[in-house]
Amino acid sequence: MTKVTKTIKFDAAHILTNHQGLCKNLHGHTYRVDITARAELERADDMVIDFKDLKAIATAKIANRFDHAFIYNTASPGECEIAAVVERNGMRTVPLPFRSTAENLARYFYGELEAEIPSLCAVTVWETAESSATYTKIGG
Repeated sequence: MTKVTKTIKFDAAHILTNHQGLCKNLHGHTYRVDITARAELERADDMVIDFKDLKAIATAKIANRFDHAFIYNTASPGECEIAAVVERNGMRTVPLPFRSTAENLARYFYGELEAEIPSLCAVTVWETAESSATYTKIGG
């Protein structure tokens, strides 16, 4: 089995409502997202997927939407209130129906990508250089 990984990055802000630590405050990250695909290669000239194609899909589905946006949980009244102010002032938001933890974003991004990348096996979201969460399907 051969695996390939393409990395994209974007900057975004978020809040973790009801978190007991500092992340309950509005803050931002330079997110790094690693998209990994795999395949059993039968010939020496086979590829899992062209890196250019992987980047184009990930950029269209993730980076273009999330870059320099406020990511917020639509189930949180406080986050919705902040998002309304951000939107009224002509700035970008991304509404999601869940808390924007690295774990949830990894699972969400996997779901966004899997239809266009049949060989997708993992998505890792890095909030910092030392902190990441990976989502894989069973057997991934």
